[in-house]
Amino acid sequence: MGAQWKAKGKELAANARGQMFGKLSKEIMVAARGGADPSLNSKLRLVLEQARKVSMPKETLERAIKKGAGLTGEVVHFEHVMYEGHAPHQVPVMVECLTDNVKRTAPEMRVLFRKGQMGTSGSVAWDFNHLGMIEAEPTASGADAELAAIEAGAQDFEAGEDGASLFYTDPADLDLVSRALPTHGFTVLSAKLGYKAKNPVSPANLTPAQLEEV
Repeated sequence: MGAQWKAKGKELAANARGQMFGKLSKEIMVAARGGADPSLNSKLRLVLEQARKVSMPKETLERAIKKGAGLTGEVVHFEHVMYEGHAPHQVPVMVECLTDNVKRTAPEMRVLFRKGQMGTSGSVAWDFNHLGMIEAEPTASGADAELAAIEAGAQDFEAGEDGASLFYTDPADLDLVSRALPTHGFTVLSAKLGYKAKNPVSPANLTPAQLEEV
């Protein structure tokens, strides 16, 4: 039984890793449309940093760059699509998808929203801020997240329970702040654009029965 559980665990880990690499490959291909040189393409540089942190194979990474930049003769059709709506109990949700077939993705999203309600463009976007989000941890015990946020040019920050902090930036400043934080005592773990709810709903306010519906 122990060997079976161990084999099952390895299989699940391998599947999760494969899905992660697949998602990152798509993001790399889209970012590489702006050029294959990371030093001249900040979007590509940020995605590559995430890929390296999860030990994405070099050959997979390089293949995605060449494909996205059009160096292999293949045409990449991936595009970002946003879906908005409400989860159960009127919890607003923003879903960002990277797809090569919008006609296939839309019905899949309707299924995911079946317990809530899919809205039209702009229906809940007003309740979110589009921000750069940088997760970073201190390289030394004396590093001050608030001071680092100010000096690196972040708009705000949230201290995490595990020692890491989440720094918020203007979308245009994401790369700039990511580069500045290491000089102020923080190691960047991830950097991405995302949506932060203006009025977040805490799971603590939902009953066990309500949580099962979400």
